[in-house]
Amino acid sequence: RRFIWSVLIAFLPAAVVGVLAHDFIKTVLFESPLLIAVMLVLGGAVLIWVDRLPLVALRDDAMRLPLGMALKIGLIQCLAMVPGVSRSGATIVGAMLLGASKRAAAEFSFFLSMPTMAGAFAYDLYKNRDVLDGAALGEIMIGFVVAFVAALIVVRGLLGFVSRHGYAVFGWWRIILGTAALVAIAFGY
Repeated sequence: RRFIWSVLIAFLPAAVVGVLAHDFIKTVLFESPLLIAVMLVLGGAVLIWVDRLPLVALRDDAMRLPLGMALKIGLIQCLAMVPGVSRSGATIVGAMLLGASKRAAAEFSFFLSMPTMAGAFAYDLYKNRDVLDGAALGEIMIGFVVAFVAALIVVRGLLGFVSRHGYAVFGWWRIILGTAALVAIAFGY
């Protein structure tokens, strides 16, 4: 029961900021490929940096994170509203800096993704209700369900990988992808 409260409290900041800033995010921030590319590189650098820090994990159980810590993780999650900032990356890094173990940070981030993604999905549907027809809605629902099931399947392997190898590999991947995007932008693609 406490865990459910932790996840809901962590979800609240994103719900509030998402509703208030939705139009700005969609019409201004998502229109900047340069912003996305830069955030990919910066996010990668942060993942590598945090992975190398000698952090002491004070919390090893995602089910028992204090409510205050959950709220702080939720506030950090709002950074992911900037395109190119990884929601899971932001919440995992934030949780680790607040004292969660790599595994607890990844688990909490995964569970926090459920209300966050469902809320964003529902709000986007609501905001775009005038342009959606029944067929498109069905396809969108199928895509959402498939993505959710795939995430459930992948998360276990991901948690094991992270426990053994850390997050640096994801950081390097983001840097490579962001750099490729910056090169493409520089050459007019």
